[in-house]
Amino acid sequence: MLVFNQLSELRQWRKELALQGKSLAFVPTMGNLHEGHIKLVEEAHKYADVVITSIFVNPMQFGQNEDLDAYPRTFTADCDKLKAVNNHAVFYPNAKEVYPNGLDAQTYVEVPDTAHSLCGEATQRPGHFRGVSTVVTKLFNLVQPDVAVFGEKDYQQLRLIKTMVADLNMPIEIIGVETVREESGLAKSSRNGYLTAQEKTLAPALNQALNLVKQAVLNGSSDIDALEKLATEFIDEAGLKTDYVLVREATTMEPIADSHKEIVILAAAYLGKARLLDNVSFKR
Repeated sequence: MLVFNQLSELRQWRKELALQGKSLAFVPTMGNLHEGHIKLVEEAHKYADVVITSIFVNPMQFGQNEDLDAYPRTFTADCDKLKAVNNHAVFYPNAKEVYPNGLDAQTYVEVPDTAHSLCGEATQRPGHFRGVSTVVTKLFNLVQPDVAVFGEKDYQQLRLIKTMVADLNMPIEIIGVETVREESGLAKSSRNGYLTAQEKTLAPALNQALNLVKQAVLNGSSDIDALEKLATEFIDEAGLKTDYVLVREATTMEPIADSHKEIVILAAAYLGKARLLDNVSFKR
């Protein structure tokens, strides 16, 4: 498996792939890989001849109260996992390679509406999604993939990237992959590593709350405010601290109306040192 630290190396390799007529699938990550990430790589093999994964802990998407330095770095273990699923190359740049002029002098990419709602708004992380859209745009320009693969666990992020790619006419197909879960229903996440053994027994309540709301909607309940409140109380009583629970139309992420058929229920909650994300999407 090839490892590229510098853009010049990556670009030369990408030119060679193009000359060979080979297509390229891309899996962007921040490392500390788990089964969910590996599933993305496995799916990526279905869409292209060659698969490249990036490992870059993006400083731009960390808020003031989030410890960038504490984010787990497990590069050697990550590479072992990637080799096991025949990942062809890893792009592993440092911050200077991605942001050569520093964050203060960096041009930003911002997606209207999406960046200021839900996660960006509810958690008081106004720059989070600007950081996501900017780094993904830069990585797309650096890697120049034909296909990029993302997990559906970060539902708002996936919608943001699809919108951005469409709005900016990027020639990249975006593939969403179903969330990988523990047997308990807990969504696989790098941040699950922050949970203690006791907290991990409480964490599945987040997914349980979403499924309670889903069933209520399928049974005909239309009082969305009451359902969101019910889910919030369920999560809080289980020992987590709810950030938000929202029932939205799946494509536009607007508040749902009776005419809407595709629904997504999104939630975030704090548990110990971890902030957990989850969602459930369905048709009614």
